[in-house]
Amino acid sequence: MTEYLTKYMEEVVKRLAECRTSEELDVILEEHRDKIAYMQHERIVHFLVTMMFALILCIFMAVLIFKINLAVSVLVTIILVLLAFYIKHYYFLENTVQKMYRVYDDILAKRQTIKETVND
Repeated sequence: MTEYLTKYMEEVVKRLAECRTSEELDVILEEHRDKIAYMQHERIVHFLVTMMFALILCIFMAVLIFKINLAVSVLVTIILVLLAFYIKHYYFLENTVQKMYRVYDDILAKRQTIKETVND
């Protein structure tokens, strides 16, 4: 997902810079709206999974506090590592979706510029 999103963002910025007609811009805008909706869904799912892992970690840490056990210690370590990776990925998704919003604003601004150019 990281590679896919990074590549898409580079591509859409390049297409936006090269875009000259309102028809091209409408295609970019519609595609970008779809990608934003998809990524918002992805972000929500990853947020829920991250929170689930955090809750599970808290439960197993509470168990570890009341009963020190090697198996539970190993399980807490594994969950902690997984949670760190989920947080890192969620952070990437959150920041990328915010960048997508800024690109969306750029598309709308360019759309307005093209309309003004055509009307003059």
